[in-house]
Amino acid sequence: MNDQLEIDRNLDRRLHETGARVDLVGAREIFRGILTTALGDDEKAWLSLIAPNASAEIIDDLRALRDRIKKSMADDGLSARKTDPKRLSALREELDRRDLDAFIVPKADEHQGEFIARHAERLMWLTGFSGSAGSAIVMAEKKAAIFVDGRYTLQVKKQVSGKLFERHHAVDVSQAAWLESNISAGMRIGYDPWLVTDRDRERLDKVCEKAGAYLVTVADNPVDHVWAGQPPKPITPMVAHPTKYAGQASSKKRAQLISELKRLKLDAVVISAPDAIAWLFNIRGHDIPCTPASLGFAVIHAAGGIELFTEPHKLSPGIQDHLGSDVVVLETDALADELGHFGTRALRVGVDLMQAPAKISLALRNAGAEVIDTPDLTALDKACKNKAERNGMRAAHLRDGIALCQFLHWLNQTAGKGKITEWDVGVKIDTLRRELDLHQGPSFDTIAGYGANGAIVHYRAEKKSSAILKKGSLLLVDSGGQFLDGTTDVTRTIAIGKPSKEMCDRYTRVLKGHIALSRALFPEGTSGSQLDTLARKPLWDIGLDYEHGTGHGVGSYLGVHEGPQRISKHPSTVALQPGMVVSNEPGFYKTGGFGIRIENLVMVQSVKMPKTAERKMLGFETLTCAPYDQNLIEPSLLSAEEITWLNEYHAWVRKSLTKSLDKDTKRWLESATKPIKGAGRKAR
Repeated sequence: MNDQLEIDRNLDRRLHETGARVDLVGAREIFRGILTTALGDDEKAWLSLIAPNASAEIIDDLRALRDRIKKSMADDGLSARKTDPKRLSALREELDRRDLDAFIVPKADEHQGEFIARHAERLMWLTGFSGSAGSAIVMAEKKAAIFVDGRYTLQVKKQVSGKLFERHHAVDVSQAAWLESNISAGMRIGYDPWLVTDRDRERLDKVCEKAGAYLVTVADNPVDHVWAGQPPKPITPMVAHPTKYAGQASSKKRAQLISELKRLKLDAVVISAPDAIAWLFNIRGHDIPCTPASLGFAVIHAAGGIELFTEPHKLSPGIQDHLGSDVVVLETDALADELGHFGTRALRVGVDLMQAPAKISLALRNAGAEVIDTPDLTALDKACKNKAERNGMRAAHLRDGIALCQFLHWLNQTAGKGKITEWDVGVKIDTLRRELDLHQGPSFDTIAGYGANGAIVHYRAEKKSSAILKKGSLLLVDSGGQFLDGTTDVTRTIAIGKPSKEMCDRYTRVLKGHIALSRALFPEGTSGSQLDTLARKPLWDIGLDYEHGTGHGVGSYLGVHEGPQRISKHPSTVALQPGMVVSNEPGFYKTGGFGIRIENLVMVQSVKMPKTAERKMLGFETLTCAPYDQNLIEPSLLSAEEITWLNEYHAWVRKSLTKSLDKDTKRWLESATKPIKGAGRKAR
């Protein structure tokens, strides 16, 4: 013990003497923060934050410190995919201690993003549910319930105990409706204001008020008190995103935002969305899985001042120079004081009440500021990719196509022989992408569902229980990558062995909808919801449909799910505009049988029309570059126009990728993209 103390003192002294960026205490904090993230043991990352110019001797000592910290970090309890009754009991004891009759546990962090750090996985720790969206309510006595959307109705039954939690599709029984049915006058319902939006808080407040109950804001989260081994908050390097990829300097983006604040007569705006901050400041990080963001908050003043609130240990060398002298970096805890200052001056402050945590608007109102509901002011500019971003997305998808063809060729050689599993599929596609230039990691965890598992829309294979790819069914593979110049997301469905007539019929109908959307021409001002039926009609023709949306927006080396654009049955007033990237992913899912989804990313572009045209028209440029499985295509169901489109797409794939493939993969691609013969049926 004394020897270890002496080693630590010597390391602390040498860090100080050699001008390291932090002392021993800071190094420990950085190691604990980075070891909970996807960067894990990335030596280059932690060295940049601790001691970029460290000697070999100091690096060796830091490695030893890292290893000790890794061993000392307790099991975070997130590996189990089942409900632990002891955890539920511990939370109930904590609620009783706090005089709370119920507590709401959402799948969320302080930034309300799609992906959250392990530190914030409270719903997973409590229930075992690993889906990307959901919430639970735990009553202090006996009852508890979990609510999920249509993507996870099958998954929640596998992972969450029906004896401990009622399991509900949120459309059939919403969280608010369940709460209203289970509370009574005088009850105290707790919630964490950092984990719900202001709009959600208002809805909960109305439910409680109607029942005569009280909605109680907790100062700290009771789940954190009972979660032994809860991981620390993430710390990864905040780095500059080069202008050659971003296409526009951060200073220009901020100037445009400040002009918009003045137009809206706002004194300031508070930004909490990780992707908005990343885009606005041209910064990236790895604090959360799959989305290259650095967590924090930003306050932009109409008068010109800018504050960025984050963990100071994240700042990589040179990042302050990148941000510029007009950006003041402060610790996250200083945000509360800043919000209080707005109140003392009775300022008009913009907050996105649908996205920002309720804590921000509550603090502003309590201090006396006027809170103005202000939807994300960066969203539209971020969605409409500039020239550099468009070119980057094209290049990233061509690069991604190389890995996809290598993967599909490998699958063709190995699947159906009784050895390859769903888990192996995910490992293989991730491994192939890692070999590509500019690759930064996955854009989401690969979905590889064989047979009945493919019918679970957002299925996640587990290593120990993943299905073997046997002949006689379908494999659905949905995967994507993050590259410095773009983000990819692609789904292909592949027959393992000979497919049935039903499989081919359903696949071809999904493909017809996919082609219809790809070929669509539409006037300026058209929203995605106006196009949604194009993708569904071939299934509707025989009384079938799919429950998810047809398309979501995608960022440029940012979130794989990005707004405000979407293609969905749900009404949308957001018009599709040139430069927007959106997915085109119709599907069909036979519960207990198989799943089919075909997904390309497409980019909205202007279309040159004849002089007689009275409207400016838009269409889609297909970005994804990978063949469809022709073993599943029934040509008699396709029109001549659809066959022409399919053959032209495959010719483009072949021409774009052949030169980058090895001899065997090239030969496979030639066969996989051979033209479909026949005129097809006449279009009606």
